Amino acid sequence: GGRDKVMTDRKVVSADDEPKEIEVRVGSVVERFAPSDEADAFAKSANEIRKMDGLTPALKRKTTRELQKFQRGTGGAGTKREERDELTGYNLFEVVAPPYNQDYLAALFEKSSPHAAAVKAKVKNIAGLGYDFVESDQTKELLDKAEGNEKKLSDMRRRLSRGKRELNAWLDSCNEEDEFEETLVKAWTDYESTGNAYIEIGRKNTGEIGYIGHIPATTMRIRKKRDGFIQIISNRAVFFRNFGDQETTDPIGSDNRPNEIIHLKKYTPTHSYYGVPDIIAAMSAVTGNEFSSKFNLDYFENKAVPRYVIVIKGGNLSARSEQQILEFFQTSVKGKNHRTLYVPLPADEDDRKVSFEMKPVEAGTQDSSFNNYRKGNLNEILMAHGVPISKVSLGEGVSLAAARDADKTFKEQVCRPEQRILEKKLNKMVKELTDVFILKLNELSLTDEDTQS
Repeated sequence: GGRDKVMTDRKVVSADDEPKEIEVRVGSVVERFAPSDEADAFAKSANEIRKMDGLTPALKRKTTRELQKFQRGTGGAGTKREERDELTGYNLFEVVAPPYNQDYLAALFEKSSPHAAAVKAKVKNIAGLGYDFVESDQTKELLDKAEGNEKKLSDMRRRLSRGKRELNAWLDSCNEEDEFEETLVKAWTDYESTGNAYIEIGRKNTGEIGYIGHIPATTMRIRKKRDGFIQIISNRAVFFRNFGDQETTDPIGSDNRPNEIIHLKKYTPTHSYYGVPDIIAAMSAVTGNEFSSKFNLDYFENKAVPRYVIVIKGGNLSARSEQQILEFFQTSVKGKNHRTLYVPLPADEDDRKVSFEMKPVEAGTQDSSFNNYRKGNLNEILMAHGVPISKVSLGEGVSLAAARDADKTFKEQVCRPEQRILEKKLNKMVKELTDVFILKLNELSLTDEDTQS
């Protein structure tokens, strides 16, 4: 449990031993979702963890000793008490639990359309506009010094052009499956969805970088000593070093050359190991949208409200007719769009005439409920992300001038600061190859070519 934190009360709901669903409590609201893989591989018991691949025999023996510690007596006697703090993968691998359920945050990207639209807008405009290699400050100084010597300057320009081509070819060769831009997009989607992103760096036998890829954030945990990371996927545990560290040994396996990780995290003052995504600040709006959608869906599926009320004056229906009408509204109307009801009326009498009338209940156009509430939630979600509504949909009453001002604010306050952080991280890799160029991400353009002309 947590101090009013979202997604801290979790349990696996399943009919057998395999986890099928995760139950998440958000305040007084209980929600269930099916994660893409297993619930939380690191929360498994030590009995399950020691059966994983990739662990050294020494670690497995240590796990067995920890399980038996203080539980043995003499003559085969031992404790039968239930341990309150069970030994899990978090204890065994000495990793820190994230403040929020990473599987739920990843699933939320597919469950909330405003959240998904905001994340995609930020990913496209921060990491999805491409990149370029530009001259470093040192290179610019050398070019300035060569001014006036046309032959030398032309030769330097030719070598710089060849160097750019070689750098781009190197990036493309570092991953056969994904282009470098695809790797950035995947990592930044994790960054905006879960608050954390992990870029994997693999080295050749010579020590040079030979692989650059993306690792899903939901599978990674940070070691308490900050000496690396542990990933559990497909019943296998793997250790990764911090980028630039080529000395730390593998504490769980026998890998002599573990790959390295560049960790991107969205800063939060409440946790020093992991980042927290922007959507956490608008979780009440996300939950409200979901439950208002369910309310509207239930209404349109059930159709349990009659369109008309039948009023009969001057006569009494028979008990059989009343029973037919009651059964009709209880069983035949619900969940059906159209049904016909036959009502036998009593005959007219000399001093009393039977009248039949149908009064409409829903006279106006049917519409979904909570429209204003959902619009308020949409604004709250976009405000948490810092994304203008013009980037995710056609905003009602938003003029072109207002949209351009919002785009400018979005670029200066959201995109460029985040791009500078990403550039700093990526240039640590580039610096190992050359100090002639630095990588620069393409910026969001505020005007098109017609406006500029």
